Amino acid sequence: MAEGSLTNPAVLTAAKFAGRAVESRAGAIPWYIWGSIAAITSAKVGGEWDISWHMSIGRDAFLTAPHVMIYLCGVLAGITCGYLILRTTFDPNSPLRASSVHVLGFRAPVGAFISAWGGIAMIASAPFDNWWHNAYGLDVTVISPPHILLIAGTAAVGFGTLVLLLGRMNQAEGHERSVLSFLFLYIGSVMLPATLVFESSFMQLMHNPEFYRAVSMAMPIALVAMAIGSGNRWGATWVSAFYTVFYLGAEWILPRFHAEPKLGPVYQPITHFIPLGFPLLLIVPAVAIDLLRARMETWKSWLQAVALGTAFLVSFACVQWPFADFLLSPHARNWIFGASYFPYQANYDAAHPRYSFWLSAPGLGRFWLGMATALLAAIVSTRVGLAWGKWMRQVRR
Repeated sequence: MAEGSLTNPAVLTAAKFAGRAVESRAGAIPWYIWGSIAAITSAKVGGEWDISWHMSIGRDAFLTAPHVMIYLCGVLAGITCGYLILRTTFDPNSPLRASSVHVLGFRAPVGAFISAWGGIAMIASAPFDNWWHNAYGLDVTVISPPHILLIAGTAAVGFGTLVLLLGRMNQAEGHERSVLSFLFLYIGSVMLPATLVFESSFMQLMHNPEFYRAVSMAMPIALVAMAIGSGNRWGATWVSAFYTVFYLGAEWILPRFHAEPKLGPVYQPITHFIPLGFPLLLIVPAVAIDLLRARMETWKSWLQAVALGTAFLVSFACVQWPFADFLLSPHARNWIFGASYFPYQANYDAAHPRYSFWLSAPGLGRFWLGMATALLAAIVSTRVGLAWGKWMRQVRR
């Protein structure tokens, strides 16, 4: 290049734009991350819609719209991560080879292998689930063996997506890291185990120790782990906010669509889809976790677990207990809170249609013993979340 061209304004402008283009490509979110996010989002929407379908219509067919969305997750994860594995294995110029692991002669980021297995498990659960319902009944329970396999596969796709995100996020800087952190927290909200505690979290059970124990076993793990893994000051709050927005959307959108039962016996007249219920008030304990977490980073892990687990249970009980009273009052029987929505299987003799609490542990002694076990569950769950979050900060491949 001639010496004079080094000061040519046109050359300098072209170089500036070329540099920006290279920087933009380098900071772009990879396609396989978007594909994995689309897969796990499809499973989340389909899974919650499927539960509503069971409460509103019943399992009238195998290939219902919610089932298609659920199994689409397995297909998307299989195609996306399968291609990523083959590309990284056989393309010597693949930029992911340096940050890959070897599995059975193949090379790829570890998250791709986890998601691919999850996709296979989800697809394999489909004929198993169809056989199970034909053999044991159409609407027996949410937690059945084929559903467990499906949930495990979905969790693997979600966890694999998290690991794929972490492998890039932990090496990124600036705007790219901010975007990846935001996506990471979104996936964390999708992975909140709300489905696992669904049968323990009906509003008529919210004055029982079993309800608080179930929530304390499941939720602090994800809230604490995602907060630490993301490095975001308000990580737990963001996760709970995404969760709240999703369930509020389901609460307000699903009843707008027509549905009627196709199985019996029918105890409740159904004319529209029944939502899963108003979201738990996890936003309050999530804020408490984020506020305390910033003040105890130098504490021992078990001391942090005791403090954060106690804060989770106490703050959650303080808001959810009176809110349960409100949900069973006439003030919540509207489209906003949805307290008047009942599944078609709900017998009029049950506690829910009578707007009363069902108490499993009468007596103060049994109640406080149950709450003590809930506190222990919250502490152990938080400790696992702390360890998981610290591990995620180290993922590089």
